[in-house]
Amino acid sequence: MGTTEKPHHVIASSSSRALSELELPEVVAEAPANIAEIVASMHDVVATRLAHPRRFRASQLKALERMLEAHEQDFLDALADDLGKSPVEARMTEVDMVRAEIDHAQLHLSEWMESKAVKVPLALQPAAAKIEPQPLGVVLIIGAWNYPLQLVLAPLVASIAAGNVTVIKPSELAPSTSALLGSLIPQFMDHRGCAVIQGGASTSTHLLEQHFDHIFYTGGERVGKIVARAAAEQLTPVTLELGGKSPAVVMDSSSSAVARRLVFGKFMNAGQTCVAPDYVLAVGDTDQNLEKQLAKVITAFYGKNPMASRDYGRIVNTAHFDRLVACLDDGQIVVGGGHDRDTLKIEPTVIINVDPDSPLMREEIFGPILPIVAVDSFDAAVRFINARPNPLVAYLFSENPRLQSSFGDQVRAGAIVHNAPSLHLAVPGLPFGGVGASGMGAYHGRHGFERLSQMRAVMGKTTVIDTLKAVYPPYTWAKAKLIKRLL
Repeated sequence: MGTTEKPHHVIASSSSRALSELELPEVVAEAPANIAEIVASMHDVVATRLAHPRRFRASQLKALERMLEAHEQDFLDALADDLGKSPVEARMTEVDMVRAEIDHAQLHLSEWMESKAVKVPLALQPAAAKIEPQPLGVVLIIGAWNYPLQLVLAPLVASIAAGNVTVIKPSELAPSTSALLGSLIPQFMDHRGCAVIQGGASTSTHLLEQHFDHIFYTGGERVGKIVARAAAEQLTPVTLELGGKSPAVVMDSSSSAVARRLVFGKFMNAGQTCVAPDYVLAVGDTDQNLEKQLAKVITAFYGKNPMASRDYGRIVNTAHFDRLVACLDDGQIVVGGGHDRDTLKIEPTVIINVDPDSPLMREEIFGPILPIVAVDSFDAAVRFINARPNPLVAYLFSENPRLQSSFGDQVRAGAIVHNAPSLHLAVPGLPFGGVGASGMGAYHGRHGFERLSQMRAVMGKTTVIDTLKAVYPPYTWAKAKLIKRLL
């Protein structure tokens, strides 16, 4: 990024054009030569405190909102290009999710930025103490391909609200969305406060060699470890959203709502969702009825030929497609199983009789394959979950308050959700993040603001009256007794 001065906002026409008509930059695999220069210039901006004032933060949130409004159709087209997402699903899970984050941040920004008074112990009086949120500085956001709009812009909302400047690296595996972000963000956002850097793995490597004040990464565990190691070299804090094998325990399959919600949560975005139910633990004799219910719901949602449904997406690329197809041999297919490499589509698939030690049960599936594992009891289901790495979310389908309480007490996960897969992401007031192998740090709403802020301690005490004489040396017997009583 050069030093030529540009206007804070270049507002594009509100009339949306077809994606093919937009002049989009090519997303290349090689790292840009000027990464160090771009990051250094962002640190220079931090020194000017440009992004600190509330007015600037609010203006950038508004600019982001205008971008989504003016180019909603372009984003829907890009998401269809990259993942075959239907317009309704793309709007609901990507565009509207970001809009909700923007609205929530705009509504609460002044409140979040306020300092909070802290009570000072009597022994230290007279004094005043408070916690004041301070921007961290330069934040790096490395986006994911499965929700290439939401998983870039939702963290960006938090970074803007917290008063940071931001470097964005969208996923090269979603090239249409990545290129569109690279084209539109400079038109709408102040170029001094937000930079988009395109590229593949080499770009990420070069970015991680730079100094940032926080790194926000969404993706898999393997790359998450690479990000964490690189950040540790710079003593940079990280937020890692890593996913994992999120279980769904089904205590009773008699309600058709259970199957509907499982199908909705699992096969949205062709199963390429970090909080999708990864596998089902069917307790007692619920498994056979659940299989039948799932088959009916899949047909009701996507028709007799789901791969032809306009509401059903595709796998992102051939590498992921081939990995998923290989997993189809890990059990007995009772629903679906069809696949077409030319279109990168795999039918919504239900598998039973799965070996718990198979790749299907060891690794996050991240595709439209749902294994059902029969277990004898609720306690057996909990033991099964706890014998594996901590998931991003654990689901329990039960109306029993005692079981719900017990599930929350015994299972360690980024979130505990009852009877409603994936819906917790749509609640801005809830923190979203993992624990252990599923990640570290949480965001959304105020949690994102605080995650990307320094919650700085501030304390002041007058020197007009020196009330600390009692704690100064030399320590006599009387002083020692007084200090003990005061502290």
